[in-house]
Amino acid sequence: MNVIQGSRNSYGDDMGAFLCYMAVRLIAMRRVLRDDGSIYLHCDPTASHYLKELMDAIFGKQNFRNEIVWCYGQSARGGKATARQFARNSDVILFYSKENKKHIWNKPYFECNKYPINELPTWIKRDEAGRYFRTAPRGNYTDKSIEKLRAEGRIYDTARGNIRIKYFMDVDDTGNNVLEPILCGNVWNIPDMMHTSKKERTGFPTQKPLALYERIIQTSSNEGDMVLDPFAGCATTCIAAERLKRQWVGIDIWERAHEVVVKRLRNEGMFAVPESDKKDLWRMFGELRCLEEAPERTDDGDTAAPFLRTTERPHEPPGPRWTHAKMRAHLLEQKGCKCQGCGRSFDDDRYLELDHIIPRADGGINHVSNRILLCGPCNRAKSHRLTLSGLQELNRKNGWMADGTT
Repeated sequence: MNVIQGSRNSYGDDMGAFLCYMAVRLIAMRRVLRDDGSIYLHCDPTASHYLKELMDAIFGKQNFRNEIVWCYGQSARGGKATARQFARNSDVILFYSKENKKHIWNKPYFECNKYPINELPTWIKRDEAGRYFRTAPRGNYTDKSIEKLRAEGRIYDTARGNIRIKYFMDVDDTGNNVLEPILCGNVWNIPDMMHTSKKERTGFPTQKPLALYERIIQTSSNEGDMVLDPFAGCATTCIAAERLKRQWVGIDIWERAHEVVVKRLRNEGMFAVPESDKKDLWRMFGELRCLEEAPERTDDGDTAAPFLRTTERPHEPPGPRWTHAKMRAHLLEQKGCKCQGCGRSFDDDRYLELDHIIPRADGGINHVSNRILLCGPCNRAKSHRLTLSGLQELNRKNGWMADGTT
């Protein structure tokens, strides 16, 4: 709540509302995440730093792993390229684990550099066993660790008596090249949808490239593991997981989401049912099921975020529903064409606005018994902060009452 309120104070109500929306969902995600699982949250610079604070509060700052920079273009383009600022060509992906140092981690590599064996650089060496290797400084290795590495044949003693660590290198299938795998850092140069093949594009406005999600899934899961995307959109995560032989669950409020999954599976050659079959296609792909009702909860119905519970408003009294027009007509008949905040009378009821006596934010009901007619200035002064008596007290203090009372 401190994070949400602080963000609301510095950015505005819109950010506070967005973080409330995200908070309850992130807490639910943490609850279903396996102990060796990870979560990746993609966001643009508008909210990334506020979401970072929120993720620290929910997952624990000790479980923050990386701020990944997805760079989707090297050159500036579009209207923002000519603005008085650096053109934005990257987004942020926040990477957290469930529990510190327990998460699945498959080191991600870029494509390997290849060095012809007959033209090897001097820093690539070969030992007595015929293995190619490169070396790196000893660094922070303790004497005990050095002895262990020496027993494994991974210590290289230089002519000057320095100790360096061996890192063995593979040879490609042809036997003609030594391979140097390049470990992936936290800046990912992956083209966005504007620079991918037309075959991959679905027309979905926020579609992400498969290569981006495949790197995430390969790094933080193994074959057969479950991948969940609670904002599945056009099913890119689902397709990437299927390609990599993972189980997957996609959730989205878009009613056509299941159709996109089936269409993309068919385009990938993963769906054997002919398109002419008019049956429930999404229910016929092995274990693929489309559920339109929420699954049964297994947590005894506990609230995901008890500290974010909103004020429970009282129920409206029984009886016919009061429309906006009926409430105006009733109040005009009972009170006349007069502002109940300052007491001024008007010859046209269009000067009067319908408002709540007790604000809705404080639990006031949307019923004629809690409605009043106010002039424009009184309605703006009352806002959502004052009750009717509070507004009248303010008007008396400022000498704004029609009878001149103070």
